[in-house]
This record gives sequence, structure tokens and C-alpha cells, in this order.
Amino acid sequence: MPVRKIPKNHLSVTGSFASRKNGKMGGFESILEKEYLLLLDFDDEVERFEEQPVNIPILGIARGYTPDVLVHFRADSETGHTRPPLLTEIKHSSDLKRNAEKYAPKFAAADQYVAERGWEFRTTTEKEIRTPRLTNLKFLREYRNVEPANKDYAQVIQLVDRDGGTTLQSLLRGIAANDDEKLYWLPVIWNLILTRRLITNLDVAFDDDILVHLAS
Repeated sequence: MPVRKIPKNHLSVTGSFASRKNGKMGGFESILEKEYLLLLDFDDEVERFEEQPVNIPILGIARGYTPDVLVHFRADSETGHTRPPLLTEIKHSSDLKRNAEKYAPKFAAADQYVAERGWEFRTTTEKEIRTPRLTNLKFLREYRNVEPANKDYAQVIQLVDRDGGTTLQSLLRGIAANDDEKLYWLPVIWNLILTRRLITNLDVAFDDDILVHLAS
């Protein structure tokens, strides 16, 4: 549960994020933070995450320091090892550079806080967030309200299963006779990828040659 309520801010974008992983609404204080939450929501290594998770007391700073997100990870399916929780602050790299002196005591306190708990702390910037994966996920979320009929789902799955995995282009050739039919089937396919019933590499920019296969 957040330790503080995210206030409305006329200088930055704040709002709520619907997390399928957490099964509830969460808050964000910037577009960059919202984008990071989207990445977490579709990261198979992440079990859950908390916004505004803890407040760290700091001498001389009345309100202390509240990092943005605490990430909890799943145990590795092969080794059984679970990565320590990650406490992170989400900032633009230019902001970190410009305000390094101001942030230094906060980050030092966070380093000590996580060391005492066996966690990790780091800053996360647009360099780690604004990736091809983020672009793909933003695109896929436009299809989150599509509800494929069972017969449509079965038809797509049958074609993919028959071929043991195929390209998007080949799948469309096998299921759509013309451009109008492609316009019908594409939202179905994108929704199946979004809901992980079809799997593709989210780290590669989408095009007609992306490979799709069935979820294991």
C-alpha cells in the first residue's frame, strides 16, 4: 500500500495505471513512471510491484524520501533463485545530472535502507524505459478491449499450431482472403499477443515478419 498519496500536479502528468499483474489501480507521477509501470506489468520475471512503497527518514529533510517503485521478482524456474526486491527512483537522465547534489542525500539514504534489508536500489531512466519493447506494448494496449470470439481464437491457434510457429505475414495469408478480412483479423491477433495466448519477441520492432508461436 502506498505510504503517501500522489498529489495532483500542474507541472507534471499524474494519474492512475490499471495493472493486470497487481489486479488493481496504481498511481504515477510522470509519463516516464507510467511507462515504467507498463514494462513491469508485462515482465515475466516480475511478480508484483508497489508504487510509493516506503518512506525513508533523512536528517534535515522533514518529509524524508519516498522512492517511486518497489519491484518483487518471481523465483527463477530453473535455479529456484529469487532476485532481491528492487527499490527504484524513476528520473530523466538530464534531471539526475542537473540535480545530482540535491538527490545525493536521498540516494545515499536509500542505499543504506536497502542494504539493511537485502534489497537493491537504483535509478531508472528513459534509457532503460524508452525501448522497442515499450513501443510494442503501447501499441498492443490499444487492443486490450478486443474480445475475440472463441471460434476466431480457435482458428488462429489452429493455424499457428499446425505450422509450429509462423510469421505474422504467413498467418494473415492463411486466414484472410483479402484486405478487408485482414482488417478483421489483425485486432484479433494483436489481442492474442497482448494476452499472451500468442507469443512473440517484444524486444524487436513489430513488422509483418515477426514470429509468433503458441504459449507453452
